[in-house]
Amino acid sequence: MKLKKQVTVCGGAIFCVAVFSLYLMLDRVQHDPARRQSAGNFPRSQISVLQNRIEQLEQLLEENHQIISHIKDSVLELTDTGAISPSGHLPFRSANGSWVLPFDGRPTFLSVQPLDCQFALGHRSQTDLQMLDVYSLLSFDNVDGGVWKQGFEITYEPNEWDDEPLQVFVVPHSHNDPGWIKTFDKYYNDQTQHIFNNIVVKLAEDPRRKFIWSEISFFAKWWESADVHKQEAMIVHPKLKILGQLEIVTGGWVMTDEANVHYFAMIDQLIEGHQWLEKNLGVTPRSGWAVDPFGHSATMPYLLKRANMSSMLIQRVHYSIKKHFAATRSLEFMWRQTWGTDMFCHMMPFYSYDVPHTCGPDPKICCQFDFKRLPGSRVNCPWKVPPRAITDANVAERAGVLLDQYRKKSKLFRSRVLLVPLGDDFRYDKPLEWDQQYFNYQKLFDYMNSHPEMHVKAQFATLTDYFNAVYKANGVAPGMRPPDYPVLSGDFFAYADREDHYWSGYYTSRPFYKNVDRVLESHLRGAEILYSLAVAHARRAGLEGRYPVSDYSLLTDARRNIGLFQHHDAITGTAKEAVVIDYGNRLLRSLVGLKRVIINAAHFLVIKNKDIYRFYQTAPFLETDDRRATQDSLPQRTLIELESSPRYLVLFNPVEQERLCVVTVLVNSARVRVLTEDGQTLPVQLSAQWVSAVEMSGEASFMARLPALGLAVFHLYDSADSPMTLRSDTLLRIPGRGQSIRGLDPLPVRSQTVDAQPFYIQSQSLTLGFSGTTGLLESIRRKDDPQEVRVQIQFLTYGTRPSKDKSGAYLFLPDGNAKPYSQREAPVVRVVEGPLFAEVVAHYQHFQQTVRIHNVPGVDGLSLDITTMLDIRDQNNKELAMRLVTDIQSGDTFYTDLNGFQIQPRRYFQKLPLQAHFYPMPAMAYIQDSQYRLTLYTAQALGVSSLASGQLEVILDRRLMQDDNRGLGQGLKDNKRTANRFRLLLERRSSSGKPVDSRPVSFPSLLSHMTSTILNHEVLALPVLPWKHGVPPMRTFAPLAGTLPCDFHLLNLRSIQSLDTHSPSPYTALLLHRLGLDCGLEDQNPGFNCTTTQGQLSISGLFRGLDLQLLQPMSLSLMHSQPPLSNDSSINLEPMEISTYKLKLC
Repeated sequence: MKLKKQVTVCGGAIFCVAVFSLYLMLDRVQHDPARRQSAGNFPRSQISVLQNRIEQLEQLLEENHQIISHIKDSVLELTDTGAISPSGHLPFRSANGSWVLPFDGRPTFLSVQPLDCQFALGHRSQTDLQMLDVYSLLSFDNVDGGVWKQGFEITYEPNEWDDEPLQVFVVPHSHNDPGWIKTFDKYYNDQTQHIFNNIVVKLAEDPRRKFIWSEISFFAKWWESADVHKQEAMIVHPKLKILGQLEIVTGGWVMTDEANVHYFAMIDQLIEGHQWLEKNLGVTPRSGWAVDPFGHSATMPYLLKRANMSSMLIQRVHYSIKKHFAATRSLEFMWRQTWGTDMFCHMMPFYSYDVPHTCGPDPKICCQFDFKRLPGSRVNCPWKVPPRAITDANVAERAGVLLDQYRKKSKLFRSRVLLVPLGDDFRYDKPLEWDQQYFNYQKLFDYMNSHPEMHVKAQFATLTDYFNAVYKANGVAPGMRPPDYPVLSGDFFAYADREDHYWSGYYTSRPFYKNVDRVLESHLRGAEILYSLAVAHARRAGLEGRYPVSDYSLLTDARRNIGLFQHHDAITGTAKEAVVIDYGNRLLRSLVGLKRVIINAAHFLVIKNKDIYRFYQTAPFLETDDRRATQDSLPQRTLIELESSPRYLVLFNPVEQERLCVVTVLVNSARVRVLTEDGQTLPVQLSAQWVSAVEMSGEASFMARLPALGLAVFHLYDSADSPMTLRSDTLLRIPGRGQSIRGLDPLPVRSQTVDAQPFYIQSQSLTLGFSGTTGLLESIRRKDDPQEVRVQIQFLTYGTRPSKDKSGAYLFLPDGNAKPYSQREAPVVRVVEGPLFAEVVAHYQHFQQTVRIHNVPGVDGLSLDITTMLDIRDQNNKELAMRLVTDIQSGDTFYTDLNGFQIQPRRYFQKLPLQAHFYPMPAMAYIQDSQYRLTLYTAQALGVSSLASGQLEVILDRRLMQDDNRGLGQGLKDNKRTANRFRLLLERRSSSGKPVDSRPVSFPSLLSHMTSTILNHEVLALPVLPWKHGVPPMRTFAPLAGTLPCDFHLLNLRSIQSLDTHSPSPYTALLLHRLGLDCGLEDQNPGFNCTTTQGQLSISGLFRGLDLQLLQPMSLSLMHSQPPLSNDSSINLEPMEISTYKLKLC
C-alpha cells in the first residue's frame, strides 16, 4: 500500500510537470512576436506563418497527449507490485532484437554548470619549457661528449668566483630499496639496521656531519626494534635533533615509482610515512628526493606541494634531455602543472646518483673521491684509478682536482651554489665507511675553506640546506621562483639511460601483480570509508565497546603493505622472483584483512536494530565476495547455496555516486529469484560460468541500483516460480566438428560451424560487430549515431633483438615491428545474449578475450567491458600486445594518463625508435579527432602507444628469458595466468567541442571519469551466512544525506591514528579531488542525478545521521593544519585540486 502511494505521487508529479510544460509552450506561442499583427491586417505571408504556427501547436499538443498517456500507463504499471516486477511486465525483445527491461522508475538528469566547463578551455599558464616542444627540438643523436660521455666539454675561467665564492653542499645519503635483489626483511637484517645504528653513533661524533634519509618503511622497522637509548638519541640528542644533522627527505613509506602507480596509492604511502614521522619523531619533511624512479611524473611535484614541501630533486631523466637542460642551464626550474601550481625542482645532470657521477662531469676523477673504494675494499673504480686517503702531503693537490670538478659542474647551474650527493645503494652500513668518507672529506673541506684564494666554501649538508642556500642567493623565499629561472610543464617519460635503451618494458612487467595492486587499493579505500563510518555510528550509538575497533590494525597493515608495493622495484615488476613472492604474500595477507574490515563494518551498518548487534570473531555475519587460494592465483567467486528460505546478499558500492549496474553472483541453482529489500522481484539473467571453452556451471546476473558509498540488501531464493529469471541464449561458433559440449541441463547451448560473415550483439545503447573468422571486435555503433565506427581489435607479438642487448624486466628492445598473433586452429567463439548483458568470448591458445555490454541505462551500459585472460608461460622472449585499429584521424597525437590523476598529450616522432613511443598507462589512454574520442581504460598499469594514426596499442604481458643488464640478474620467467581488465568507450564530439591538439593539456569527459571509476571500484557482493536462529532484520545503509557534485571524487575517508597503534583517534581525514572536465563531448545519461556546483560543497550535512564537530583544512598528508572552519561552512575546490580536511564525526 505504501509503495502504491509513493508511485502514485511520483506519477502525479510527472503528470504535473508535463502539464506545466504544455502551459509554457502555449504561453510561448501566445507571446510570439511573429503572431502580433497591427489593425487586424494579415498579409498573405503572415497568414502562412500563422498556419505553420497552428500546425506546430497541434503537433506539440499531440506529442504532449502521447507523453501524458505514456505517463498514465507508467503510473498504472508502477502501481502493480505483484510477484513479477516493479513495472508489471517481463523483459522482452524488441523488433530489432535488443532486450527491453522493465521501467526502472527513477528518472535521472545531468546538469553541468557552464562555468565548470570553462576550466578545460581556459587560458593556460605560460611556460618556458614544454616537454612536447623539447622533444620536437632535440635530435636525440647521442654524440660522444668526451669524459662526460652523454654531455659536452665544460670550461671556465679561473677568476669567475673571485667576487662570489662557490658554495659546495655535500649531501651524504644511502639509497635503500625496500625489496629488489633481497626481500625487504633481508635487506633490513643484512644492511639497513646497521645504517641506522651508525647514524646514531657517527653523527654524534661531529656536529658538522650531515645525513639524509628517505624510506620510512625501513625507519619504522628499525624504530620498533631499537632500544630506548637509541630512540632517545634520535629524538632528543641535541647534536642530532636541534642542529638538524639528520634530515628526512620526502618522508613517504617508500620512494615511490612514478609510472605505474595510481595517485590514490602515491598519496596514501605519503600519508603513512608522514603520520609515522609526526607520531614518533615530530619532524616535517621540507624537500623531495627521488634519485631512482625510472622516469618522473608531473603528478609528484603537485602532491609534494600540497604536502607543504617547497623543493624537490629528480635524477633518472633521458640523457639527451639532461644534456639539453645542462647546455641551457635549465637543470633547476619551476615545475608547473597545466593549471598553474609550481614546485622548485633540481635535476641531477649526470648518468647516476652514485659518487662517480655526482661530483662533476668526469667519473674517472669523481670515483677517486669515493673513499669506500680505497685499496683493500671489495668495491673498486672501473676506471682503474683508485682513491687515495687524504693526508697533509696530498691534500692541496687532491683539493685542487676535486674543486675543478665542482667548478665544472657548477657551470651547468644558474647560481654559485652547488649540490654534490655523496652515496649509493645501501651505503654507510659499516662504521669504517663513515670514517673513510667523513674524515677524508672533512680534511678536503678544511683545506678549501682555509685557503681564500680557492674561492670556495665546502661543507656537509642536508638537501634542504642546499635549497635554502639557492633561495638565499637569489633573494627569494623558500619555494618561490628565483629570478630568470625557467618554468617547465610536462613529464619525463620514457627514460633512456644510454643508447636506445628505453626503460619502457617495466610499464607492463608482471601485470598479474599490477592488477592485484589495484584490487588492493580499491579494497583499502572501501575498507577505510566503511570503517570510518561504522566507528562514527558506533560512537554515536554508544556501542564503541561492541564494535571491533581493533580492525584498525588490519587497516594499518594494509596501508603499509600497499605502500611498500609502490616502491620503484615492486609495482614495476623489476625485483627478483623470491622478492616478488614476498610482496605477493604481503598483498594477499592484506587483502584478506581488508575483506574482514569490510564485512565487519558492513555487518554493523546494515543491522536495523543496533541494540541486538553482537560481534563474534569466530562467527562472521557475512562472507567475502571471493577468495584467492594463493598469492599468485586468480580469485574464485563465493558460491551462494540457495534454499527455499531466503539467502541475503549485501552489495557494497564504493563509488561516491549512486550506481545502476549489473551484478553477477555464483549460485548453485538455475531456479534463482532475486528480490529487493522491499520485496520487488528483479529481472535475472541466468548464464554459465565456463570452466573451459566447452564446460560450464551456473551464475546469476541482476540489475541493482545502489546508494553512493552505501550498502544495499537483496534476497535470493531457490524458487520454482521465477518468471523474471531468464536463461541466456548461448551459441558456440566452432571451427570444426568433433567437440562435445558439456553444459548444465537448464542452460542449453547451441553450436554452429564458423562462417566468415560478421555477427553482432546489441544493447539499448550499443551495437557491436565482430569478425566471423577471428571472433574479435570489428565495429561499434552508438544508438544515437547512424555511423558504424571501425574499432578493430588485433593481437600481435613482439620478439627481442637477436644479439647484444635484449629486452628484460626494465628494457623494451624489440626485434622490429610487431607480428600478427597466429595459431594453427581457428578459435572457438562463444556468443551469449540475454536481457541484462551480451558478450562474445574468443578462445585462443594464449589468451581468451571477453567483450561484454550491459543492457542497462547509464554509465555501466555505455562502454564495453573487456577482459583478456592471458597465459604465455610456454613462450620464450615474446611480448603479447593488443592493438585497436580505427578510422579516427588522430594523426601523430595520443593521450595517456599520469597516475590516474591527469592527462598528458603524447606525440609520435619518426626520429625515435619504436620502444621510445611507449608510455605508462595506469588508468587510461585515448585517441581523438574532430568527431570521436576513443578511450581505453585499464584496471592495471600497462605500457601503451599509438604507432600510427587511428591506432592504440597496449602490451599485455612479457616473457623474457634473460637479464637486461640493469642489476636484476634475472629475466621475466615467472609469468602467471593473468586477467587484464579494460573498458572501451566511444564518445562523439558535440558540434561546439572541436579538440585543440596543439594545447599541452587535455581532460577526460565526466562520463569518462565515471567509466574509469566503475572499472577500478567494483561492487562487492557479500553473502550473509545462514544463521541457526534466523538472520536479524537488515536495511539499506545510505551514508550520504545528499549527493556529492559529480565532478568531486571522494579519494578517501581515512581514520587518523592515535598514540595506540591498534585503535584510531576520534578524527577522520576526508580527501577530496575535484576533477577537470572536457565538456566538448556529447552528454550521456549517467544513470543517476548528476550536478556540479562550481566547486562548492557543504560538509556539515553530508553524512546522514552524523554530526560534524570539527572541520579543519589540512595539508595533503595531515602534517600542517590551518585554523578550523565553522561547522556549517562550505568548502570550495578549484578544478584538479586535491584537498584534505580533518573531521570529527559523531
